[in-house]
Amino acid sequence: MKTISSVVEHYIKKKPFLQSALAQGIINLTSLSRLIKPEIQEELGKDIRNGAIVMALKRLSDDLEFRATHKIIKVLKNIGEITVRSSLTDFTFLVSDTILEHQTELLEEVNKNKDVFYTSSRGVNEINIVVSNSLDGTVEELFKKEKCTQKAENLSSITVKLPAENVSVPGIYYFIFQRLAWEGIVLYEVISTTNEFTIIVNDDQVDIAFKTIKNLKSL
Repeated sequence: MKTISSVVEHYIKKKPFLQSALAQGIINLTSLSRLIKPEIQEELGKDIRNGAIVMALKRLSDDLEFRATHKIIKVLKNIGEITVRSSLTDFTFLVSDTILEHQTELLEEVNKNKDVFYTSSRGVNEINIVVSNSLDGTVEELFKKEKCTQKAENLSSITVKLPAENVSVPGIYYFIFQRLAWEGIVLYEVISTTNEFTIIVNDDQVDIAFKTIKNLKSL
């Protein structure tokens, strides 16, 4: 049998942004109850009072599952070094039988200059390469026989070192990317290792993206 509490919980869990805001206590429960009341009533098939929805939301916001947000915040307070690199270019090539051979040649060039930026990731159908602008010509020459589907310039990277606990607390990346989305930050690429991740953004958004990530340490 459906109850008001179960229907409200199901509704909130389908909306991650709302769930996070509810867990942080930044939503007026009375206003939210009025907003969701029509859908809750439709699901239950009967009229209900706003007060009943408010009580269900209050219990939900106090639930330990929702308070997992605090575990995330504890990890984010221990974010380590944040490194910014500018003047980057992002290339996307279709995967081919020769793509790795050319990438090996590119790595040889990268090793000649330790100061340049380089990162790469491979999907099922395409491979992505982000390099310092100084390597643009090298990439274009080495990969001239490959199919380039996209080239984006005037980009910057932000690399964040996460504490080791990040692998045992669910929702870390969601929480970070949610904040970036709220600020309207467009992510060109996301590259991650076990305790580190890098985002690639447009040069004109790097300052707000950096500030947004840095502010996570003071939540």
